[in-house]
Amino acid sequence: MADAAARHADIEPAHPGELLSEIVIPATGLPKSEIARRLGISRQTLHDILSCKQPVTPAMAVRLGKFFGDGGRVWLRMQAEHDLWRAQREIDVSSIDTVRAA
Repeated sequence: MADAAARHADIEPAHPGELLSEIVIPATGLPKSEIARRLGISRQTLHDILSCKQPVTPAMAVRLGKFFGDGGRVWLRMQAEHDLWRAQREIDVSSIDTVRAA
């Protein structure tokens, strides 16, 4: 995954479900129902993640990391980058003063 500083600030970081749906899962050759079974989750939960309706939680990141062999951090960081980008655009912080530690 590219460094956040190198990413264009106006481009929304992908939800992990997009990567799973478009690249990772098709590369396995396994049906989604089998992946859900092996992850120990319902097909609906997997569908909600793949359709970006549900975030990848730390518990889900651990499962994905084990299953795909890349560790949970990559999935959790991807979700965090996506969530932070959206929050920075949706939450008005203009009335909050910045306080520096002494």
